[in-house]
Amino acid sequence: MKRLFVMVAASAALLGATATTATATPRPDVQKKLQADADAILKQGAPGVIAELSTPHGSTTIRAGFGNTATKEPVPWNAKFRIGSFTKTFVATTVLQLVGEGKVALDAPIETYLPKTVNNGKNITVRQLLQHTSGLPDYLAAEEFAFLGSKEGFQANRFKDVTAEQLVALSNKQKPLFAPGSSWTYSNTNYVLAGLLIEKVTGEDWRDQVEKRIVQPLHLRDTSTPGTDHSVPQPHAIGYERFPGSGATPEDPKYGEPIDATELSSTWGDAAGEIISTTKDGNRFLQALLSGKLLKPAQLAEMKKTVAAKPFEAIWPGARYGLGLMSAPSSCGLTWSHGGDIHGFKTRNGANEKGTRSVVVSMNTDSLKPLPGAPKLTQDVALKLIEDALCA
Repeated sequence: MKRLFVMVAASAALLGATATTATATPRPDVQKKLQADADAILKQGAPGVIAELSTPHGSTTIRAGFGNTATKEPVPWNAKFRIGSFTKTFVATTVLQLVGEGKVALDAPIETYLPKTVNNGKNITVRQLLQHTSGLPDYLAAEEFAFLGSKEGFQANRFKDVTAEQLVALSNKQKPLFAPGSSWTYSNTNYVLAGLLIEKVTGEDWRDQVEKRIVQPLHLRDTSTPGTDHSVPQPHAIGYERFPGSGATPEDPKYGEPIDATELSSTWGDAAGEIISTTKDGNRFLQALLSGKLLKPAQLAEMKKTVAAKPFEAIWPGARYGLGLMSAPSSCGLTWSHGGDIHGFKTRNGANEKGTRSVVVSMNTDSLKPLPGAPKLTQDVALKLIEDALCA
């Protein structure tokens, strides 16, 4: 999600907590590159990093920094973390399975399935929801969610549960951003509606359908949809969050000291950003999806039909958005991914065209504050690690 898509110790101490493990003999140069990339992410303000590369020849997991900055414990090798908007890929896959079963039509108005639910529903198609071309405002832009951006507001409201219907109602109070299909803007409202669509068509909550259609068949044992459970299952790193200070600007948010934001209600993420997973499960899902194990060829082709996503191009050069999946060029061909940001955690990932090689990266903060002397980045903080993982 937007929030959903730290200088905590001396640089030398941060860079000292590094380690690598592998389930097969990795190429030493690749392993070395990934470790260096993870260490570089620490310099950009991540307390800790864990990343796993999965290939036909085995997997390599590297970690750096700390999962707990007070005790100096590293990020657990099998750490669970909030994946934020990577949830959208699970939800889009579920909707496209329903399309393949003839239960949903991609180009039918959402009003067909959810009458009188959303403004202009007669003119917004299911495809436009999944593609972020609906023009629907993001409910997170409503005043009711201003608390997410302040330390005091977050602390006072972090365990407040909300319903999908309440989230859609907050979007309905705002003016449309543009006519459906005429532009592109990332809006979490689209995927909350996708979750409601799944429920309407199947008679079951979107969480149950994701469990039955993706989590269980792929044996994603460490992937869960927490709902009103505010915790992250063990083992996990502490999720740290900084909040903007007085005089904050987009260029300098003037972050204050980090707080432990691990426990919270992710119901405001709902089908747009609620899921908890691991690097191993994330790789298994991406590879199954792109290799055609989850969708019929026609539906996978629809998922990979992309449109320009200009707001993303500043940090992901060449980024385009499909149906719950983003594409971007790399030195070894097109890559597919979907990141996610939520209080305490930042997830990034990537996979090649056929899903034979993938990488998942987790940082235990989504509010990065570069260490003194760190290079100023002009692209996403994990882009180099992903490029090295997929193209080495």
